[in-house]
Amino acid sequence: MTHVRQHSIQVVAHRGASEDAPEHTLAAYMRAIDDGADALECDVRLTADGHLVCVHDRRVNRTSDGRGAVSALELSALTALDFGSWREWTDNDESPDWDRERTSVLTLERLLELVTDSGRRVELAIETKHPTRWAGQVEERLLTMLARFGLDRPSAGEASPVRIMSFSARSLHRIAAAAATVPTVYLMQFLSPRLREGRLPAGAGIAGPGMRIIRGHPEYVERLHGAGHQVHVWTVNDPADVELCAELGVEAIITNRPKQVLSQLGRL
Repeated sequence: MTHVRQHSIQVVAHRGASEDAPEHTLAAYMRAIDDGADALECDVRLTADGHLVCVHDRRVNRTSDGRGAVSALELSALTALDFGSWREWTDNDESPDWDRERTSVLTLERLLELVTDSGRRVELAIETKHPTRWAGQVEERLLTMLARFGLDRPSAGEASPVRIMSFSARSLHRIAAAAATVPTVYLMQFLSPRLREGRLPAGAGIAGPGMRIIRGHPEYVERLHGAGHQVHVWTVNDPADVELCAELGVEAIITNRPKQVLSQLGRL
């Protein structure tokens, strides 16, 4: 891979540095920032009382010591749960020293505060999870929160520090209609016939193919570029996959291992 190409690829920490700390916790995002990640990826869901929290699954069973759907729980109930102890640590790992805040449920507001106070430019890739009982309220609350932090529109002459991602074309259409200056990423798990030539759904400006698509159809990156789209690939952890993405010239690599990827790209 060329030196220029290596340094032009954005490294995005998937759910934080989730290889080294429990996903979607403050600990994982602090680690990602310390490791030098260019951007942080998070999933957002709406609680029963209208708060946006960073949780991937519809239910909290896998990643906490509690049970139930995020959409049916209030923030106070979620705050009482431990989102860190589910991680099993091997004997080779140092015993993690995290206070309660760092493994509590993470609100989007707290994550935005962390990014704002980081002392450098750290971008955000925020995924809206669908289907959900709250439908369009997720996008509405998300844009309101971004506006509070002045992140709903880029400064003059600068690229937006935030982009919204989703597997739901409808979600991205809502974002594009309400906030045209916020970039949108259409996530893809499979390469359907209607997408093969590089077209994306209305309201989507950036392609977000999974690594399986890139391995099976490496020529797809060129088609997407030919149609004028950037390519942000998830979830890229294996060194051979990092190499392939770099050779194909993708614009962003979303990874659980930001420090390892940065090192492989010659940026540490």
